[in-house]
Amino acid sequence: MPPPAPAPPSGPPARALEGVLVADFSRVLAGPLAAATLADLGAEVIKVERPGAGDDTRAWGPPFAADGTAAYFDAANRSKRGLALDLGDPEDAAAARELARRADVLIENFRPGSLAKYGLDHTATRAANPGLVHCTITGFGSGAGAHLPGYDFVVQAVGGLMSITGEPGGTPLKAGVALVDVLTAKDAATGILAALRHRDRTGRGQLVEVNLLSSLLGSLVNQASGHLATGRDPGPMGNRHPSIAPYETLACRDGRLLAVAVGNDRQFRALVEALGTPELAEDVRFARNQDRVHHRTDLIKALEARLAADTPQGWAGRLAAVSVPCGPVNTLSDALELAARLGLDPVTPVGEGRIPQITSPLRLSDTPVAQPAAPPRLDEHGAPLRTWLSGPDDHPLPPRM
Repeated sequence: MPPPAPAPPSGPPARALEGVLVADFSRVLAGPLAAATLADLGAEVIKVERPGAGDDTRAWGPPFAADGTAAYFDAANRSKRGLALDLGDPEDAAAARELARRADVLIENFRPGSLAKYGLDHTATRAANPGLVHCTITGFGSGAGAHLPGYDFVVQAVGGLMSITGEPGGTPLKAGVALVDVLTAKDAATGILAALRHRDRTGRGQLVEVNLLSSLLGSLVNQASGHLATGRDPGPMGNRHPSIAPYETLACRDGRLLAVAVGNDRQFRALVEALGTPELAEDVRFARNQDRVHHRTDLIKALEARLAADTPQGWAGRLAAVSVPCGPVNTLSDALELAARLGLDPVTPVGEGRIPQITSPLRLSDTPVAQPAAPPRLDEHGAPLRTWLSGPDDHPLPPRM
């Protein structure tokens, strides 16, 4: 018989990373977003910024928050404490090294080698704090590409993503959000969590290295695999899928678009029966997915002739009722409204006058995600943190004010 389940703890639920201290020396998006994810999971995150200017993204606007901080900054810096340190100042550099000595995790995206002069490179931080998980984020790695600055848009271009995004014969396009930074943030958070698990077993920290180009290439999945299998470069297909049909946007009444994602032959049969054209499932050109891919043009023409009878919203209700994955092409306002209607609580307030936050997508039954706090104003918690760093290291962090 399995052992009995432990009794549920009393009091407020613990957070998964409760007690973990993160020193966030990173800027812009990938590193700050990784640190914000750790804060969501209950870690204490101290964001270190340059005095005066702070993180570059504080000025990336409009739009701006009521206090003048760019909404871009707020998107990746929730639930952190703010500390401004000038690493060129000996006292501030010493405080930064002390923070690294006390931290469980350090995240930075400086040019490789540039932190050594401050004693904040991995060799120095590990010597002072053998249990530290030191995560470094670069654009192109620490080898031959170490000197190259890494910005999401450039990596989307040189990493091949833009070559497969857009309409056939059209201008290559970037994704509508800094997708590579977001993917790299998730890779960084995954690596950090794995390193913390290793430290739990051994007591030893380690270096976690991620770079934008590798994270992008790792995200190309079937497109990269197809290239490796054939040696051919894929090209842009608009909203079409290279291996599945129909898996694209289809025109309905007044030319408005419905996204349809038919992943197997059963779903295709359900689609055409709901459209009132069941004979299409018996057509040798469309009976199997591979046939539909080969005869995609004829297939789309037949489907859109029927879809023109109603709006995307009208068809979406009928098709969802027979388990055909589909939906209208929404605006962001529509998407948030949909998530709210589905009970997903997509937006979380963080205080009067502050920009609300998109709710963390993580749901943990026993260690729920922390309620986010407002992103810090520049050096908002600087005075108590500097006092704490200059005192005995067994003193707990000062409470948030």
